Amino acid sequence: MSERVTSITAAQALERLRAGNARFVRGDARFPTVQKEVLAALARAQHPYATILGCSDSRVPPELLFDAGFGELFIVRLAGNVLSPEVAGTLQYAGVHLKTPLFVVLGHEGCGAVQAALAARFHGARERSRIEVLLRSVLPGLDGIDPALPPPRAARAAAVEANVRWTMRQILETPEVQARQAEGVMHLVGAVAEISTGRVRFLEATPR
Repeated sequence: MSERVTSITAAQALERLRAGNARFVRGDARFPTVQKEVLAALARAQHPYATILGCSDSRVPPELLFDAGFGELFIVRLAGNVLSPEVAGTLQYAGVHLKTPLFVVLGHEGCGAVQAALAARFHGARERSRIEVLLRSVLPGLDGIDPALPPPRAARAAAVEANVRWTMRQILETPEVQARQAEGVMHLVGAVAEISTGRVRFLEATPR
């Protein structure tokens, strides 16, 4: 496993994501194809500048949203961008071995997992057993959501952001993350992607 320290700060990594998303939204993406030489170099080692925990939804692929090339992003995707032991282990790998300075929890508008969790919480809706296991990871983050927020989509939007912040909170409470943050070698931000435009809204300011 490579131990090379990524030569980029969290602030620079976040700025790359912002700039890449702006190019994507403008239709000026830089990576329609990838040269064989790039792939050959990546076969030796990977040094991504950011780790992204995102949703599995087919409409929000992080590489496209951030106009990122091969080897630039280390991505974990599963429904609802929830944290599980397996996901936590993957994020720990990214921190310990890949040493990415920036971690992003990326939610998106209209997240089906969040909508299902809202339906379960406020309307008693039921899902298949394994889906309900997934929803149990989302539900604690919805404690402050008012289902009567007008218009109806306001509650769904608030729930999506609350779910991102809930996953962030769980990550931040782990001892290894607290230690890395104390050392100043890791920064965590939340973000929400707009399905209709592809624009990504970050929930925190650029790290200093």
